[in-house]
Amino acid sequence: MGDIILTMKDIDKSFPGVHALDHVNFEVRKGEVHALMGENGAGKSTLMKVLTGIYIKDSGSIVYEGKEVEFHTTREAQDAGVVIVHQELNMLGHLTVAQNIFIGREFKKGIGIDDKKMNEEAAKLFGKLHIDIDPAETMSNLTVGKQQMCEIAKAISHKAKVIIFDEPSAALTEAEIEELFKIIRDLRKQQIGIVYISHRMDEIKVITDRVTVMRDGTYVGTLITKDCTKDDIINMMVGRVIYEDPKTQSSVPKNAPVVLKVENLNAGRMVQDVSFELRKGEILGFSGLMGAGRTETARAIFGADPKTSGNIYINGKKVEINSPQDAVKCGIGYLSEDRKRFGIVVQKSVAENSTMAALENFVSGLFINKKSENKIAQEYVDSLATKTPSVDQLVVNLSGGNQQKVVIAKWLIRNCDILIFDEPTRGIDVGAKNEIYKLMNRLAEEGKSIIMISSEMTEILRMSDRIVVMCEGKKTGEIGIEEASQETIMNMATREI
Repeated sequence: MGDIILTMKDIDKSFPGVHALDHVNFEVRKGEVHALMGENGAGKSTLMKVLTGIYIKDSGSIVYEGKEVEFHTTREAQDAGVVIVHQELNMLGHLTVAQNIFIGREFKKGIGIDDKKMNEEAAKLFGKLHIDIDPAETMSNLTVGKQQMCEIAKAISHKAKVIIFDEPSAALTEAEIEELFKIIRDLRKQQIGIVYISHRMDEIKVITDRVTVMRDGTYVGTLITKDCTKDDIINMMVGRVIYEDPKTQSSVPKNAPVVLKVENLNAGRMVQDVSFELRKGEILGFSGLMGAGRTETARAIFGADPKTSGNIYINGKKVEINSPQDAVKCGIGYLSEDRKRFGIVVQKSVAENSTMAALENFVSGLFINKKSENKIAQEYVDSLATKTPSVDQLVVNLSGGNQQKVVIAKWLIRNCDILIFDEPTRGIDVGAKNEIYKLMNRLAEEGKSIIMISSEMTEILRMSDRIVVMCEGKKTGEIGIEEASQETIMNMATREI
């Protein structure tokens, strides 16, 4: 690692009702990968937004390349070489790769845009990063992993000296994560300072040099990665020990009634002849690699995508589900993997989002009974330990983990007996994960039945009573938790039928 390129000292930032950053310290050296970790709501994103000019700090100092600075816009930060690669990609799907990379900085030929020159410059950037992407390809045709690589190329095009990666691997396959790590190692060799925000402990140990931990808007400490354990980091993050032991036996009685039966379900290429049963009080894990068809199966059951054939039975009775409204009437709730598109309305309040699926219960004449709505929303804020100043807070202002809790509250208020949780802890820190795990176990004990789709093997093994495995749109195996292991599941997940 080289000299210090960036120092943030005693950074303070408050919003109405929230002291988001309380005298936080952070530094980055040239050629290091420095992890920034903490539970959702710890202040990591706020600190990076202060650095990149999205927020203006209340007090403290930022020293960059030996000079005190304060960026007032992201453009100012980019021009100085401080660039952020966001978790939610900011690319325009209808434009080409090169047009996205140089948007707002297009090369001109006379009064027109010089696409040829932009393609050439984009190709040079990809060459530097050893990435094989056609600059003339339309962005929407690329995989999420390739789009992520384009974001990185865009960052490099700003002659970046500090790059912030915000949850870069959240939507990537294992192979794409390997590619990402190769690029990060190459950037490190070029003496670029890298801030790496992630909740994935295993990644932190593989790719980072140092780890800084935040908790509740404060600086906890900095560790050298190779000298610390996973438990050291978790303990600093949450201030308590969290155990992640796998489940060894099912907690579902052998004679538990079948609440959902799916028979020979077909829905396009990604759902082919899928059959399974879900019992009362069971957590049924759905495992498989990216693109296995797990989400597509869930969406077909929920009526979000049309099925071409197959039968669905609830409590032994055949039902027709042609829309999400039909599914909700049948007592099915669906927590989508993409909560911002399908789970919440970010510009509405916690209370409004919480009661959305059961709004008819809060309508009196032509008006919504705000008092009742706020009361029930507050009950679920308390029971789920959602961090929010009040139920009137806009959901956009909550951290990812707390947004997830609002979605869960929505389906609990609706009192759905069957819950589909699609990647319930994606982008959520280890402490919030533990809370969601406890909640899911509590719901199962109360007699709710849960389908849990997860790409995290540890999560599948920790939570499931039984596991269905899929590969390329087909069910390739089913196994009780007593016999399950990572090897068995991976064999099934890579087995074509």
